[in-house]
Amino acid sequence: MPSSLVEIPFDNRHIQIEYQWLRAERAQRPLVVFLHEGLGSVSMWRDFPQAFCEAGDYRGLVFSRYGYGRSTPRPHDEKWRPDFMHRQAREALPALFDALEIGPGRARGTPWLLGHSDGASIALIHAASFPRAVAGITVLAPHIVVEDLSVRSIAATRQAYLETDLRARLARHHADVDSAFWGWNDIWLDPEFRGWDLRPLLSGLQCPVLAVQGEDDEYGTMAQIEGIHRYAPQTTLLKLARCGHSPHRDQKEPLTMAAVRHINAYTSNLK
Repeated sequence: MPSSLVEIPFDNRHIQIEYQWLRAERAQRPLVVFLHEGLGSVSMWRDFPQAFCEAGDYRGLVFSRYGYGRSTPRPHDEKWRPDFMHRQAREALPALFDALEIGPGRARGTPWLLGHSDGASIALIHAASFPRAVAGITVLAPHIVVEDLSVRSIAATRQAYLETDLRARLARHHADVDSAFWGWNDIWLDPEFRGWDLRPLLSGLQCPVLAVQGEDDEYGTMAQIEGIHRYAPQTTLLKLARCGHSPHRDQKEPLTMAAVRHINAYTSNLK
């Protein structure tokens, strides 16, 4: 399906965000909003959002964050700060929801969030900051602190971008691939970012949480999802064998079954 663009206010200007509705005709069913990884976009999700929504009989919204996909690119001289995910969660995402009439009492209702990697961290921040604004969240390979493993793998990705065909492969998914890559890579490798820490926020989570981690994730360890459970004990943990950083690709079927079960357990409580 083709994507559309919507204009939202962000950072004292207006930007365009690429988005795509899935199964919008299922107006009475839960709405799942998909938040992509650090180098993701609408198209980088491939067929997972559609397949997931069909499996659970849900509506879906897929979008590309500022700087990604067909959304407004990040100017090359704009350097993101360590709070870039907080700003996405607390400023950009609410503005997008306002523009698309998503939220409690609005036309499209209260969303469920399903985030991957950076998108999972944004989902955590948003749900903790606006506890009444979401019905629940599923977080795949989330980051709550910066681990040495993450930094090593992101540094290796930098070398791959410079020395292999990674740039060409990513360029198929982004209007300005260098904007997308360097915005993400530069801040993750900035020494100042090592102090980034979501743990003080996690006790603010009030909604149901499903936290998923692959045993072979090259970007994070089980400490990430176990930390979420420590501060938000309503969290259900799903640890997947033979799974790297992308559970929705490596273990699509068990992930889908668990996440659909998670949403359906609370669907009757939605208003």
